[in-house]
Amino acid sequence: MAKFVVAGRTNCPYCAKCEMVADYLAQSLPDFNVHKIVIHPENWQSWLQTICSANNWKHEHSPIIWRELVDRGGKGSLLGGFNEFMEYVQGYYGFISDMKTDLMIKIAKENFWNSIKEQQDGVSMKKNQIKPMSIWISGALNTACSILIPILISGEIFGGDKLINLNLLDNEGSMSLLNGLQMEVEDMACPLLHKVSVQNSLRKAFMDADIIIVLDDIAPDENQPIEDSYKHIINLYQDIGVRIDTFAKSGVRVIVAGDHILNLKIHNLLQGAISIDRNNIIALSTQLEGETKTLLAKKLNVNTQDVKSVIVWGNIGRTTYIDLHRARVHRYESAVWSPPDFSHSVMEVIGDSEWIETEFQEAVHSHRTTLQKIVKRPIGLSLANAIYKVLQYWYFDSPPGEILSLGVISKGEFNIPADLIFSMPVRFCGGKWVIQTDIKVRKEIQRKLQYIVQELKMEESFDFSPITEMDMGNSLSYVAEHLPESIGEIVQDEDKAKEE
Repeated sequence: MAKFVVAGRTNCPYCAKCEMVADYLAQSLPDFNVHKIVIHPENWQSWLQTICSANNWKHEHSPIIWRELVDRGGKGSLLGGFNEFMEYVQGYYGFISDMKTDLMIKIAKENFWNSIKEQQDGVSMKKNQIKPMSIWISGALNTACSILIPILISGEIFGGDKLINLNLLDNEGSMSLLNGLQMEVEDMACPLLHKVSVQNSLRKAFMDADIIIVLDDIAPDENQPIEDSYKHIINLYQDIGVRIDTFAKSGVRVIVAGDHILNLKIHNLLQGAISIDRNNIIALSTQLEGETKTLLAKKLNVNTQDVKSVIVWGNIGRTTYIDLHRARVHRYESAVWSPPDFSHSVMEVIGDSEWIETEFQEAVHSHRTTLQKIVKRPIGLSLANAIYKVLQYWYFDSPPGEILSLGVISKGEFNIPADLIFSMPVRFCGGKWVIQTDIKVRKEIQRKLQYIVQELKMEESFDFSPITEMDMGNSLSYVAEHLPESIGEIVQDEDKAKEE
């Protein structure tokens, strides 16, 4: 028994006529079987070359018809094209087709558009079969959230073809406001947005989360002791950690952002998220880094993007130190001409170390508060941009030579005690952050970092008392014991100089 294979372009009228004839013969004759192959016009030529090469045939046009012996196997026997097939069925089966040319063209058009629809349906089905990425934003009524949402659901950060489930959470927030936000997001009609959900309870928070962005923040009440002011937020973050540990995916990536005690927030979050990789939970100091670059760019009369390698050390939202010793400025107009890729040391260009250590540090740390008073609302744009930047680098690596400041868990780098959350210079590589340990820390900066270390240790024990000389003495003893000998001697020499 023979099987005839009719293959051709979807828009070929001659292929359409061959198909109709073959269908008629298959219905009329018990030993006539037909198999049809339709190929999109763009793919036809390459497909034809492949099939001819595999069977050692010579054929150049649509359609191509061959005959296979179903019960014997072996390669098919080429009949040829339209004319050869018509001659074969007339001579062998005595059949003559009277199909008109206009009908052939009509059928060919229908075949073409049907194939396009099937292709589109196949793409839609494939999309539906791909499990969407689940993104959770906690603190969804924060100003930054509305700015961040279009960036996230555009898919740009994740390669441009990943479906997204967006989950908006604001613990004890207004459901009417959350429902309104949900409607706004849905009205964007973003093609990659699979689903939007909202909730104002942690009961089932972070279900199947791939990414969690935590914006929950609380300003300290000046009329309360600082311990009481932070007790609620600390309990909240411990609860968030438990929910992440219970419901999120094991490889979830968590970004904690805000204006207050981010290091302590992550410390408490980690107490609950015991099975999550601690390296996948980071605190955002990148926003402060951007604010620093802006102030420097104004002083140096350059663009913000021309200022590089600013480092934010320490306790984000409480005590940080802005380090400019590695910072460089490009396209700075000086007396000597230099090429565009040349950069100057920011410290040398400014030339006023006293200003950098006093007025500049104060200006950076008061900048956000000053701006909030001017705009009379929480800051959103710079925060959303900093989160976008971190996610982009986390998924596609840092640009060559660029460092980023993030609050991450220490493994003992820069003599910061292990397991302490500390803002340090990092780079992203292969989906992981790497602390840049090749950076040299000056002895005067090392003392500042140890002050912050002591502050963080006291915070972890829920002690917000001012740091005493005894506290600093204990911290510096730790430095002398754990630093390389040469640096330990520097600390001891400083202590001697202080005594003299």
